[in-house]
Amino acid sequence: MFEVVIGLEVHAQLNTNTKLFCGCATSFGEAPNTNICPTCIGLPGALPVLNKEAVHKAIMFGKAVNAKINQTSIFNRKNYFYPDLPSGYQISQFEIPIVGEGELYIDFEDGSTKKIGITRAHLENDAGKNIHHGSVSHVDLNRAGTPLLEIVSEPDMRNADEAVRYLKKLHSIVRYLGISDANMQEGSFRCDVNVSIRPKGDTKLYTRCEIKNMNSFRFIARAIEYEVNRQIEAWEDGVYDKVIVQETRLFDVNTGETRSMRGKEDSADYRYFPDPDLRPVIVSDEMLEQYSKIPELPDEKKNRYVSEFGIKEYDAAVLTSSLEMALFFEEMMKEGISGKNGVTWLTVELQGRLKEGATIENSGISAKKLALIVKRIEDSTISGKAAKEVLDELLANDGEIDEIIEKLGLKQVSDDGAIIAIIDEVLSANPEKIAEYKSGKDKMFGFFVGQVMKLSKGSANPNKVNDLLKEKLS
Repeated sequence: MFEVVIGLEVHAQLNTNTKLFCGCATSFGEAPNTNICPTCIGLPGALPVLNKEAVHKAIMFGKAVNAKINQTSIFNRKNYFYPDLPSGYQISQFEIPIVGEGELYIDFEDGSTKKIGITRAHLENDAGKNIHHGSVSHVDLNRAGTPLLEIVSEPDMRNADEAVRYLKKLHSIVRYLGISDANMQEGSFRCDVNVSIRPKGDTKLYTRCEIKNMNSFRFIARAIEYEVNRQIEAWEDGVYDKVIVQETRLFDVNTGETRSMRGKEDSADYRYFPDPDLRPVIVSDEMLEQYSKIPELPDEKKNRYVSEFGIKEYDAAVLTSSLEMALFFEEMMKEGISGKNGVTWLTVELQGRLKEGATIENSGISAKKLALIVKRIEDSTISGKAAKEVLDELLANDGEIDEIIEKLGLKQVSDDGAIIAIIDEVLSANPEKIAEYKSGKDKMFGFFVGQVMKLSKGSANPNKVNDLLKEKLS
């Protein structure tokens, strides 16, 4: 009955060494109010000077999303008053941003994709941080002036799943480009979520509510789902126009609910005007060519993995969703293992064993060691089942792969003579089963394989067992 309309505004903190308009450090976790100067705390007479590296990184992003780069862009003053904004205005870009319209594609499990439009991406300086202790509030201005790239999407997403897929793709792109560490816990990749609903088939955009400063994929999904249900209930109860107003809301992680924070301003309320202290940003043809050189991106890597390693498109999309995982996989493939086995042992076996909060980077397992486990399966030294025991031991106590195999006695028996002796023992003990097999009960073959493996305590090479049994039984 209803269609959901979602648009996202993402703030990615650019990883420059200094702030957007002054020489103060952008390092995280310093003592409050130590990385500040007259410019970033808004003292009268202090003048901003643009950080060229921020322009470089913005152009790289524009190139990555096939966007138009405006070779002339303008900085504006966005006027509003909060304790963490000492100048009383934010320097942002309004009429002419540095990055114009672009696009990116999100991936689904069935291999399909969907294009999400990007309206613009513009540079602006961050505000400080309010810290509340009971009835007392403090302001830390270390973050004030930090360069942000605000990336605004078209309202093209129709559910929480699409929104999260878009955010994860965007997160991976800025990480691949190396323009932001995109650390969500530290607030260097955060999102404002705009949600509205409309009757299916309607093309009108109705009142949107903005959920502010989200920095968790899981909480973003929960916030969207709650807000959609809230708006649908208001519509069905006939109170939509009274209850759903243009406003900024907060998401309460404890209750799973959004709640009103303040009325949402329109652009006219910010009284934008060109910043008189900053000249227009001119990007020359030479700069545009130089700054447009970017590394291999997730979609390009995905296509290369499919053609080079012969893996499925969805598996390639999973591998390339994270720069760290892609690099780990590439290190594994240097050891000469098959792509299919590499995917399975990285995305299923290793990741499936990681406890909450653990990642492949801090798992203690190197790409080379995981690849060696796969190699020992492929050269028939150990079985797939034994390999899982090796991985468990490696996660618990570390060690060298071949030493663990010897210590746990997991090496497969591949000697024909040894396996034939076990087969003869099994067949001698089960003459009636042999008769059943020869009478046409092919399923009995599995019984013989199982008995041989049981007698060998799982050490016999299953492929050898199958081949030799077929010979004996024929």
